Amino acid sequence: MADYHGMWQGLGMDLETHDKLCDALPVLFGETFLEQENRPAGMDYYNMVIAEVHGLRIAELLAHKEQGGRVVGSFCIYVPEEIVLALDGILVGLCAGSQFWVPAGEAVLPRNLCALVKAGLGAQLSKTCPYFQSVDLIVGENTCDGKKKAWEILGDYAPLYVMDMPNRKSPAGFALFREELGALARRLEELTGKTLTAEGLLRGCELVDRKRRVLDRLYALRKADPVPLSGRDALLVSQIAFYDDPERFIAQTEALAAECEARVARGEGVFPKGAPRILVTGTPIVVPNWKFHTIAETSGLAVVVEENCTGTRYFEQKVALPETKDVPSLLDALAHRYFDGINCACFSPNEARFDDVVRLAREYRADGVVDLSLSFCTTYQVEEERLRKRLAAEGIPFLSLETDYAPGDEEQLKTRIEAFGESLRR
Repeated sequence: MADYHGMWQGLGMDLETHDKLCDALPVLFGETFLEQENRPAGMDYYNMVIAEVHGLRIAELLAHKEQGGRVVGSFCIYVPEEIVLALDGILVGLCAGSQFWVPAGEAVLPRNLCALVKAGLGAQLSKTCPYFQSVDLIVGENTCDGKKKAWEILGDYAPLYVMDMPNRKSPAGFALFREELGALARRLEELTGKTLTAEGLLRGCELVDRKRRVLDRLYALRKADPVPLSGRDALLVSQIAFYDDPERFIAQTEALAAECEARVARGEGVFPKGAPRILVTGTPIVVPNWKFHTIAETSGLAVVVEENCTGTRYFEQKVALPETKDVPSLLDALAHRYFDGINCACFSPNEARFDDVVRLAREYRADGVVDLSLSFCTTYQVEEERLRKRLAAEGIPFLSLETDYAPGDEEQLKTRIEAFGESLRR
């Protein structure tokens, strides 16, 4: 990575502490990704993005702001990128995936809280994530009690807008979500000084759906046996989709998908044909949280699909454009895409998530399902028992795992994952 200390200093970052993070990330990335054998050449682009994760993209965001644009940060896929783009803004995912930020979060939050929430606040409070320092507004959402209360604290340190989320998928729930999208659009109009137009919304919908389609194309190739790219690499691609320039990301991922299609045609893969195939479901897996995928794949299992917010939930559903293309109708269509198509554990009941897990397990020919939860992620942990029963009824082997960002449980996880893999081989 080039020297960006001047830029970081201008953002008011804690340079000494941030340098420690920058020193640690290349080692973790190298051990996780660069030691893999037979990686697709197209992954070089994503290597570069991670190498410049706090540099090049931040410089691009600051250049956008200098030209009068605005940057919005979020933690959740319920925040529609289409609306931000329609107002000539940029939406980026915020730092929340490393133990590095957890201690600063625990200074203001209880220890028995989800690591993702603690890391998110810690990244802001410690001034070691330039994305937090670059955004003009953070959009939070009430998808769990931990986030709901944490936003009260985050609002003391950063410009924050909170979307309310319904608890049930019902007509009343949809009406609330649609109202919240309208309110968010008005807040973003205030932020940008622009008026939301049908033309802008159509442009945003088209661009984001192109990103979804290329991820769909890449993920579909993981249905092959042997798999043309590892689960680690597929996860990395989808993680980068949350903050990379959309047009550049689409072009690079199209090229990677084409390379993987050629691999499938040749019968070439990164695991031996017949390796046990795993579907992962549960909590989001945010950069640089690559713990589970690394352990699973170095234990001989192939992670072939992720049913979570950094996996298929992010891109599977597209916007069904209405015949009448005015702003209210387009916001209606967006609301249906997000409300109807994403089965988050914030909803109760949430049988549709179990339907998705079963469907994807069949489509990707998964031999087993791993339900991966961060410690104290109550919503997903409570759903585990009903998911277990559903998969047992479907005859699909199941393993539940609980972890967090801290090191120290790798050997325990490895033992359980290896035992699960042996049971699948038998």
